[in-house]
Amino acid sequence: MNKDEKLGLTKEKLISAAIELMEQAEDPLEVTSREIAGKAEVKPSMINYCFGSREELLYTSFHRLYMSFLSDKNVEELIKADLPPKELLKKLHFIVAKCLVEHFKFTKATTPLVLFKRNLGEESFSFAYVKKHYNGRKNDTECRLIAYELSTMMQLIVFRKDDIKNDFGVDLENDEELQKFIDFRVDLLLGE
Repeated sequence: MNKDEKLGLTKEKLISAAIELMEQAEDPLEVTSREIAGKAEVKPSMINYCFGSREELLYTSFHRLYMSFLSDKNVEELIKADLPPKELLKKLHFIVAKCLVEHFKFTKATTPLVLFKRNLGEESFSFAYVKKHYNGRKNDTECRLIAYELSTMMQLIVFRKDDIKNDFGVDLENDEELQKFIDFRVDLLLGE
């Protein structure tokens, strides 16, 4: 096995260990690098070597679950549907929010990375649909900012889902209420 294959195997072991430990954890913030490395049977330093940090490993692990979740929800078929951009954004953001709710331990563990350390220059999946919705009435920068706000606010709102339920009576674990809330947010940012 060459060096690249060994590195790939180590990454896979770390991702699998992180997913398993996160799913078993009472509090995902207590899953340590040492525990993940122990479960993967590698040195703890391999986490930083392979991913840069524990948070990046958890984000990469969540991204794997996220991509699987999207494929299960037939997102490709939804994107091909002939829907107005705003309606498509509502449906897509519901699916993403549903994934964040269903994998809340990962949401809790990765939200600080996503909100405070994510490269803002990375293209948001929402950008193309926001731009299409405005059809030249807003420039690319404005559309990117709107797409960014849609994504980050959703992440933060799901992160605080218990507070949203207690303070506002909106249960984001209920699909109907989640869809209503997503519709409200998209309408708020893109206009009625």
